[in-house]
Amino acid sequence: MTKKIIKYPDLERSSKLAAFDRLLTIMDELRENCPWDKKQTMESLRHLTIEETYELSDAILEGDLEEVKEELGDLMLHLTFYARLAAEKKVFDMASVLNGICEKLIRRHPHIYGDTLAEDEATVKANWEQIKLKEKGNTSVLGGVPRSLPALVKAMRIQEKVSGVGFDWENGDQVWNKVEEEIKEFKAENQAETVNSKRKNEEFGDVLFSLINYARFQDINPEEALDRTNKKFIKRFQYLEIASKREGKSLAEMTLSEMDIYWEAAKKNEKN
Repeated sequence: MTKKIIKYPDLERSSKLAAFDRLLTIMDELRENCPWDKKQTMESLRHLTIEETYELSDAILEGDLEEVKEELGDLMLHLTFYARLAAEKKVFDMASVLNGICEKLIRRHPHIYGDTLAEDEATVKANWEQIKLKEKGNTSVLGGVPRSLPALVKAMRIQEKVSGVGFDWENGDQVWNKVEEEIKEFKAENQAETVNSKRKNEEFGDVLFSLINYARFQDINPEEALDRTNKKFIKRFQYLEIASKREGKSLAEMTLSEMDIYWEAAKKNEKN
C-alpha cells in the first residue's frame, strides 16, 4: 500500500513545538506559584472543562473563528493541567498522553498504517468500532458510551455504534416509517381513556429516538439543529419583547394574536 508522507516546513513545525513548550512551562510555573492553580484537582477542574467545551461549541456554531481559536486555547490549557496533575502523582505525563493517542490512531487506521482496505467512510467507521471493541475488552458494543452524556448526544452515539457493527436500517424511508409509527403510538397512549404517565413518557422517548435516527440518515446533527432552533427562538422572542415595549405594550397584557404580529415581524426581519 502506498502511503503519503507529509513533510512539514521546519519553521512551521518548530514554531508549533516552541508554542507548546511555552504552554508547558507556564503551566509548571502557575502550578508552583499561583494560589488558585495550586489548589486545583482533576475533580475541581472537571465542571470548568465541560463549560469550556460548550463555549467552544457555541463559537463553532456561530462561525466565529477568532472565538474558536481562543476557546481551543482554553481547552489546551485544561488538557495540559490534567497531565500536570497526573505527573505529580507519577501516574502519567503529557508525553505518555500524546504517545498514547498517536499509538491509538495508528492502531485504528490500519487502512493507512497497515494492509487493511477501506475506501469509504462507512468501512472506516466499522473498522474503528471493531478495533475499539477488541482493545477495550467490552462485552458490548455499547460499553464505551459514557453514562454522563446528555440524552440527545447519547442517543446519537448509541445509534452510530450499533450501525458500526451492521445493526441499522437500510435506508432513510424505513426510518421515517418508524418515526410515523412511534408518533401514532404516542398519540394513542396520550388519547387513551386512562393515561399512563410512565407509558406516555416512554412513547415520547421513542419518538425522539427515532427522529434522531432519521436525522443521522439525513446527515443532520440533531444536537446542532436543535441548538440553532433554540437560538432562533430566543432571537425572535427578544425582538417581540423589545418591539412591544417600545410601543408601550406589556406582554402580560397582550393576547397571543397580538404577540404573533411581532413574531411574524421578527421572522421577516431575519430575511432582510
